[in-house]
Amino acid sequence: MAIRNTPKQKHYDVVLIGGAIMGASTAWFLMDNPDFNGSVLVVERDPRYEKCSTAHTNSCMRQQFSNVLNVRISQFAADFVKNIRTYMGGDERVPELSIRSFGYMYLADNEDFANVLRENQKVQLAAGASTQLMDAQAIREAYPFYNVDDIVLGSINLTDEGYWDGATVFDWWRRQSAERGVEYIDNEVVAMSRNAANTAVESITLKSGEVISCGQVVNTSGPRAARTAKMAGIEPVPVEPRKRYSWVFKAEQPLDRDLPLTIDPSGVHVRENGGGTYQCGGHSDIDPAVAYDDFEMDHDIWANHVWPILATRIPQFEAIKIQSEWAGHYAYNVFDHNAIVGPHTELTNFVFLNGFSGHGLQQSPAMGRGTAEWLTYGEFRTLDLTPFSYERIIKNQKLIEKAVI
Repeated sequence: MAIRNTPKQKHYDVVLIGGAIMGASTAWFLMDNPDFNGSVLVVERDPRYEKCSTAHTNSCMRQQFSNVLNVRISQFAADFVKNIRTYMGGDERVPELSIRSFGYMYLADNEDFANVLRENQKVQLAAGASTQLMDAQAIREAYPFYNVDDIVLGSINLTDEGYWDGATVFDWWRRQSAERGVEYIDNEVVAMSRNAANTAVESITLKSGEVISCGQVVNTSGPRAARTAKMAGIEPVPVEPRKRYSWVFKAEQPLDRDLPLTIDPSGVHVRENGGGTYQCGGHSDIDPAVAYDDFEMDHDIWANHVWPILATRIPQFEAIKIQSEWAGHYAYNVFDHNAIVGPHTELTNFVFLNGFSGHGLQQSPAMGRGTAEWLTYGEFRTLDLTPFSYERIIKNQKLIEKAVI
């Protein structure tokens, strides 16, 4: 997809600041809505998407959340992925996709966390999920490769929970939306101005110097959400980049069955990758905000923290060889670990789509659809996303999500 550096017009009805998964989803759902007939500009500072969170994801989805709305958001994601060609108008170029449902396995090593899993399961079952609780013996029988000597309880769901091809969905959202008229540019927003009444964002200024007037502005800038909002004079926005490390490794003795995405009580997680390879992730015990351009690996974390935990939990992972490694960023909402979605309380044409705290990829179908509805109708018409509003930040009313990895 060819991308220009400068916009074709001086005004757009919707400007999306950030063209990764949230920007692409919103753009596509706007153009797929027959009631929307406006112009859309997507401004992306990294058009190769080398540093964005989308490029560094586990590309998995789950229904094991503590908040019922988050469960339903992932259920829509599952439906969208499994029926993507239908959603995309029967376009035969679009591949048929599926979900490799090896599940997420949460492991609790104490009664307090076990009780959290039990309470979460109630929420999930009420929403139609298929979460199962397993004691240590049941886990040992189903997955004999685990060391569960210290485990009190496990939680797993084997329906629509596991790996999906997020890169292909992302590619087709961008491709189809561009074919339908969305304009993507390789540029960066460096400033915004308000109208005379101080009630709306009137224009954006690009790094290349152009000043573009806009009807509505959507903050889809991932870990840079607070910086983007600050250009409009909006503070606080409690979203910051947190570094997350990933490794892909090959096991000398591969497991004899699929490995669920396993969340060890330590926070280290590992999943099936195929072909005798596995992907794991983790972070340091001290987890500060980092610079937006800090993607440096910390090799001591692997040697001193991650690998020892893996080898203890799954003894067959004592003999492994790293094939690739990288560091990426969570757009981490330090307020309550949940998304911030919808308009600002005063600048009502400034719309948030931020703070997904590591579960943004799986939430992108529902969040893009909901944001497109808001931009078109001034309300959410499918899933009511108003609990994620920015107003809760101002009122200090937390909407806690307990199931954050």
